[in-house]
Amino acid sequence: MPTTMKLIAKNVLGSNTATVTFSSIPGTGYTDLVFYITARRDAAATDLLLLFNTSGGTYTTRLLYGTGSSALSATPARNCGIVCANTDTANTFASNWVYIPNYAGSTAKSWSSEGATENNGTTAYITASAGVWDQTAAITKVDFTNNGGGNFVSGSSFFLYGITKA
Repeated sequence: MPTTMKLIAKNVLGSNTATVTFSSIPGTGYTDLVFYITARRDAAATDLLLLFNTSGGTYTTRLLYGTGSSALSATPARNCGIVCANTDTANTFASNWVYIPNYAGSTAKSWSSEGATENNGTTAYITASAGVWDQTAAITKVDFTNNGGGNFVSGSSFFLYGITKA
């Protein structure tokens, strides 16, 4: 259980952008990282992806999701959530959190996430994913992008918090 949670950085977009980057993440002072993301994109694809330290490495992910009419499972590499698409209800944003424990440790890095879109249509998504990155370097940089291209739209927000455990 966290004993403290401190805002490290935030990025509220003033214009559309394809990639949101958090760099110079401190290697000490925290045990875990958590991102809170509300986002929408200007394209139809809806997967939110992460990339650690601008490194390929191997990312293994398990995604569980529901569409409002079915429940499904997939293994998309680097998936960490969902983003409202340009076809969803106007001016709505998906909500996500991404939790990264032991981000500065010397073992492979894992993450878990949950997300949900807002939509007054017949399809709205809820997701839960967990993944592991096979690299052992401390995470000092995280990039968020969209699967299939497109930009995060103005008003999308990304917050990074450091967690300190007792």
